[in-house]
Amino acid sequence: MIRLLLSDGHAPTRAALRQELAGMAGIEIVGEAGHGDDLLAQLGPAAPTAVLLDLALPGPDAFALLPALRDQYPRLRVLARGDFTNEQYVARAFDLGAHGYLLKNAQPGELAHGLSTVAGGRPFLCVAIGLALLGRLRTAGPVPDAAAARLALGLSKRELEVLGLVAEGLTNAEIALKLFTSKRTVETHRQNIMDKTQAKNTAALIRLAASQGLLPE
Repeated sequence: MIRLLLSDGHAPTRAALRQELAGMAGIEIVGEAGHGDDLLAQLGPAAPTAVLLDLALPGPDAFALLPALRDQYPRLRVLARGDFTNEQYVARAFDLGAHGYLLKNAQPGELAHGLSTVAGGRPFLCVAIGLALLGRLRTAGPVPDAAAARLALGLSKRELEVLGLVAEGLTNAEIALKLFTSKRTVETHRQNIMDKTQAKNTAALIRLAASQGLLPE
């Protein structure tokens, strides 16, 4: 069960989020905040396991909140929500302690998937940003030979297949169906890929894969 503390600086949006999340299995809303100070005050009493963090939250700058959350509550998982697709903006959120990034216009299903992914200890990047990043990288110019790059990184052929499907924006469950395997096996492949490439998050992984010519045409 995910014990969620949700935040959004806009009260009607916060109410809509609460309504969406209340109907999702495996999620218990233990608090909500419309201000950075409110969020910090509730962390101890509410004891959430995950935070849905509005990066435009009034009060203490959300980018200043992220290192504080990381340092004071190291087991807390943070899914950041923002309006921007700028690569530097997204990367900054991850570098400061976010475990996932989701656009505010994401559909409820992707929101639920993002929460379950970060709560499960894995990084998450919403599909829209991943695909936009992939599109920019694929037009960046010539890349090394894919076979040589794959061998240099130590990826197996199956891991390369999984990597390509991750870049297409498929969820672990969708990849499992496509490859006729279990979701747990896909999760293991994804973790192995992250370990072998030493990518910090999905955005960095896609950037590396594209630069090395590891993605299918």
